[in-house]
Amino acid sequence: MNIHEGLAKSGWKRSLQNEVYGRLLQRVDAASQNGVHIKEPLAYIRRAQASWEKRILKSLNSMCTEMSVPLARKRPIPEQEEIRSNWNELGVDEPDLSLFRPVYGPKDFLDMLTLLKNPNLALEQLCNFWGLLQLPFPVKSLQQLRQEFCAMTPRWSQVGVDGGSHTDIFDAERVGLGQKVMAADNIALCQQYSRRGIPPSLRMQLWLQNFGLRITDSDRLRYEQLKMHIFKHDLLVDKLIYKDVKLTATNDDQYFVFEDFIHQVLLLFSRDTEVLTHFTHSSATPPKSYIRGMLGVSDYAVIYPPNGIIPFHGFSMYVAPLCFVFEDPVTLYYFFREIYTRHFFRLHTISSHPQGIVSLSVLFESLLQACQPQLFYHLRQMGAQPLRIAFKWLMRAFSGYLASDQLLLLWDRVLAYNSLEPLAVLAVAIFAYRRVNLLETSSYAAVEAVMADTTTIRVIPLLQAILLTEH
Repeated sequence: MNIHEGLAKSGWKRSLQNEVYGRLLQRVDAASQNGVHIKEPLAYIRRAQASWEKRILKSLNSMCTEMSVPLARKRPIPEQEEIRSNWNELGVDEPDLSLFRPVYGPKDFLDMLTLLKNPNLALEQLCNFWGLLQLPFPVKSLQQLRQEFCAMTPRWSQVGVDGGSHTDIFDAERVGLGQKVMAADNIALCQQYSRRGIPPSLRMQLWLQNFGLRITDSDRLRYEQLKMHIFKHDLLVDKLIYKDVKLTATNDDQYFVFEDFIHQVLLLFSRDTEVLTHFTHSSATPPKSYIRGMLGVSDYAVIYPPNGIIPFHGFSMYVAPLCFVFEDPVTLYYFFREIYTRHFFRLHTISSHPQGIVSLSVLFESLLQACQPQLFYHLRQMGAQPLRIAFKWLMRAFSGYLASDQLLLLWDRVLAYNSLEPLAVLAVAIFAYRRVNLLETSSYAAVEAVMADTTTIRVIPLLQAILLTEH
C-alpha cells in the first residue's frame, strides 16, 4: 500500500484536500516591500485607517473619562454569581446605560471614507465620475460580474424563487442532491452546490462544511473558558454590546427572541484572543491600552478589548440572522467567529482590498452609474447621493434590512462565491427596482422615504434582473 492509498483508506485524503482548498481560499495576495509583508499596499489608505483607529480609541477613552468608568474591572464574587445564574437571561437585567453612546456608526464611517483622496491623482482625471467616493479602485464591470455569477441565471432553478407547480419537485431534488454533497464532505463541491441556494433544512450542515468547521471537545472547553472570563471581569465594551443589542436586534420583530443568544455570542467574542489572528490579513491594528499608572510604557500595553474589536452601532446584527440557522450556542459562536474573521471584518475597516467596504462602495457607485445613469444623475443633482442610502446596507451585510429568509439566501451566495460583491449588486438592484418612484422625488427626505422599507424585497429575482438584463 502506497501513501495515496493509505490516506484514502484512512479518510485523511478528503480532510487534507479540504484543508488545502480552505487555505487557498484564505490566501492573501499581499504586497511586500523589500521582502517585508505589508498588510495594506497603499500608503494613503494606511494613514486613513490609522487616523480612524485613533479617532475610535479617543472616543472610547473620552467616554471612560466622562463617566469615570474603567475599561476593565474584576467583578465582586456576588456579581460573578449573579451573571453566572442569569447567563441564559442576560436581557432581563436592564442597567441604566442612557449615558453610554455607540463609539461610531455607519454614517460616521462613511463621512471618514468620503475624505479619502489619492494624492497621486489629479481631480480632473475623475471628472466623469459622479460618485461620492472619488477613488480609482479597480472594480469589476457588469459583464465580468455576469460571468462570475452565471450560476444565478434563470435557466437554472434557484432556491428562493417561486417556481410554480414545479417548486415541490425542485425542492425535493435539491434536498436529495444536498445530502449527497454533505456525504462527499468536499468544500469545493459544497460551494458549487450552494451557488443555486441551500434548502433551509440543510443550511446549517452545509454552511459548516463550507468553512470546514467541526466543533471538537477542545472547542467546547475553550467556550467554557471564555464564559469564565466573562464571569470574572467586566469590560466597558460589555456596556456597548448590551446597548447595541437593545437598540438593534431587540427592536427588530424578527430577531428580538434571540436577544440572549446574541448577547452571549458577543460577550464571548470580545474575550476571544483567537480573533486577533485575522489582523495578519487586515489593514487594521488592534487597539491598545495601558495598565493604570503606566501610560506610554510599551511593556505595560495590552490589547483592548482582548479580541481587538471595538463594536460599532449595528455590530450585533452580524450575529442575529445566524440564530435562525444554529440551535447549539457553541456552534453558533464558532460559526460567527469564522464568518466574521473571513468576511465581515472587511465591512468596517479601511483598505484597498477588492472585498473591502471601500471597494464595495466604489463597485456599487460604478454599477449604478452604468446601469441607471438617469437615476444616478437625478439623485446626485438633488444632493441625495445613492451611497448615503446604501452604505448602511453594505456595512451590515443587509442584516436588519431584509426579511430573514431573504437575507439567508443572500448570505448563501456570499459563502458560495467566497465574495461580498453580491451585497453591492443587490444594492444596485434595489435602486433599479425602485427607479420609477425615485425619479419622482425632489428631496433627500423623499428618497429616504422611498427606500425606507426593503423588507418586502425578493433577493434572487432582483439579483437576476440586474445581472442578466441588458442595460
